[in-house]
Amino acid sequence: MTNTSSVKPARAIGLLGLTAIAVNSMVGAGIFALPANVALLLGPASLLGYAVTAVCVLLVVACFAEAGSMFETSGGPYVYAKEALGPFIGFQAGWMLVLSRVSGGAAIANTFASYLAYLWPSAAGGSGRVLALSLMMGVLTWVNYRGVRPGVWMIQALTVGKMIPLLVFCFVGLFYVDVHQFTWTALPQAASLQQATLLLVFAFGGFEYASVPSEEVIDPRRTLPRALMTAVIAVVILYLWIQFVAMGTLPGIATSTTPLTSAAQKFMGPAGALLLTIGALFSTSGTNSAAIFVGPRTLYSMARAGQLPAWMGVLHPRYQTPGAATLLFALVTWGFAVTGSFTVLATVAALARVFYYTTTCLAVPILRRRMPNSSGFRLPGGWLIPALALGICGWLVAGTSRANAISAGTAFVVGCVVYGVQQWTGRAR
Repeated sequence: MTNTSSVKPARAIGLLGLTAIAVNSMVGAGIFALPANVALLLGPASLLGYAVTAVCVLLVVACFAEAGSMFETSGGPYVYAKEALGPFIGFQAGWMLVLSRVSGGAAIANTFASYLAYLWPSAAGGSGRVLALSLMMGVLTWVNYRGVRPGVWMIQALTVGKMIPLLVFCFVGLFYVDVHQFTWTALPQAASLQQATLLLVFAFGGFEYASVPSEEVIDPRRTLPRALMTAVIAVVILYLWIQFVAMGTLPGIATSTTPLTSAAQKFMGPAGALLLTIGALFSTSGTNSAAIFVGPRTLYSMARAGQLPAWMGVLHPRYQTPGAATLLFALVTWGFAVTGSFTVLATVAALARVFYYTTTCLAVPILRRRMPNSSGFRLPGGWLIPALALGICGWLVAGTSRANAISAGTAFVVGCVVYGVQQWTGRAR
């Protein structure tokens, strides 16, 4: 490997590839259980929860789109926070971004093993589970290590693989929907709507990972906003459609642990259950492929700024990827997945995401003043959209549990220690 000054990232990600990264990061394992959770909270009014959440998410996405259109450097929320709010808050935004990806990737890897057990029972536990996790993580890491284009091609292929079963479920299921399942005469309770919105906001999360690899994106100032909006709107439509079909074909969906598989089996038989299981395998693999693509590039960006050890900011001389950072990120994720100790970090992931959502929304008006001549686009309404998005972030934090708040606070303190150590060692050199 060589220094980043002599090896530059390859601009190989177009609109389709960047949109696939965002879609893959949003449509993960959660959608295969989400319809039951929402139905339990909102009953027949479940589609209302999706509509409210869509508005909330689009406001935050709009802030990411404007901030992202101002930069061509990699890092996403880390860069926005560092440039607008200073190096310490920037480091914490990057730290939380990596933390959410590691914990989420570990949880998703275990979900992959659980679904694989439907086809290969040995994957349910013991050495079979370790082998399944190792093979999945190993293949995804190898592909992403060997170049930007192979990594993007893998993400695109897995996106197609996860979307086909879901779309078949949606199209076929439409003919079996009982519209009486959606009859409701009163609005749901405010507390239930808040809980459902919190759940759905985190299910829609992941779009932000498309903002990280900007140095490898073709014309990022134009491509990123388009990819973000395209991906989020497409996923909103998909989630509404899935909820409609699942609720309309599976009575008692609120008590089902496998709502999509159970619904598919009801109107397509065993072949439907198999199809959704295969879709889940593609979905979990695709989400983790996007994580292994994006997570190391956050480490790479932080290392180049001197906030992490320099070796994480080194590009492979042949593949032009952050090779060392990719191996480290994948190894840590694999370790948490195999040992199961990822569970503590998993509770942090949700609030970690809200943290860098908040810093990005705060950064937008500050960056407008500091970069008045930026070629990026501007959201209409001045402060209105960032202020509304900040209000949503505050509402999400207010609805969290004490245990999650303590876990997130612990993660923040650990980030302070890492930041302080790196600053001290940097000055010592």
